[in-house]
Amino acid sequence: MNKQKRLLFILISLLSLFILTSCAGNPELQAPGVTLSVQPDGNPEQVTSGVQLFVLLTVLTLAPAILILATSFTRIVIVISMVRNAIGTPTIPPNQVVIGLSLILTFFVMAPTYAKIDENAIKPYTNNEITQEVALERAIEPVREFMFTQTREKDIELFMSMSGKERPAQLSDIQTVDLFPAFVISELRTAFTMGFIIYIPFLIIDLVISSVLLSMGMMMLPPSLVSLPFKILLFVLVDGWYLLVKSLMLSFM
Repeated sequence: MNKQKRLLFILISLLSLFILTSCAGNPELQAPGVTLSVQPDGNPEQVTSGVQLFVLLTVLTLAPAILILATSFTRIVIVISMVRNAIGTPTIPPNQVVIGLSLILTFFVMAPTYAKIDENAIKPYTNNEITQEVALERAIEPVREFMFTQTREKDIELFMSMSGKERPAQLSDIQTVDLFPAFVISELRTAFTMGFIIYIPFLIIDLVISSVLLSMGMMMLPPSLVSLPFKILLFVLVDGWYLLVKSLMLSFM
């Protein structure tokens, strides 16, 4: 297996060397439907455009993670995952169901924010009424408003003090680079707080079942095996999914 890996590495290296050598001798390489050109003596504008394209592609690879952290997805997926672990079924519902439900609830929570972005930024930009820079500024404002409503003042002060900035006179003076990490840690704190509260009734069931089994002398029987049906029954009787989703939605209002 190691010989095959080394052979594959050598072939890739030789192919790369061949391409570089060909580019040095011929600035344009053509293939069916593909044209590769190398212009070592391009003007500064072309170099700047290439750098901007490289930066854009790099940002696009990080865009999904940035968009997820800037929405309600973090809180929702953590709370649902902690409920799953509290019941004692770490693989049920599956991860695909948990992430899918979290995305659906995220779209529902962020719908008013997206509507503002579409009305104030996207539609005017597509109608050539505003420039790209103005559209980006208008698009970030609804997201900032959402972040401010969910972020603790203490967390914002933490990052502003660490960056050496003075206390702002108004919210518009707070930069997004300080608001974004503050929003993330606020969401994590809220999610873990909700998860702790959800854990308590299931923990009580585990303690009761353990005490009963210990008093009956059934020490070889795992308490989690016996308590699992009771925890599922409790979750179903109280309509757990309804209460969970309702609590999550109300926490963003």
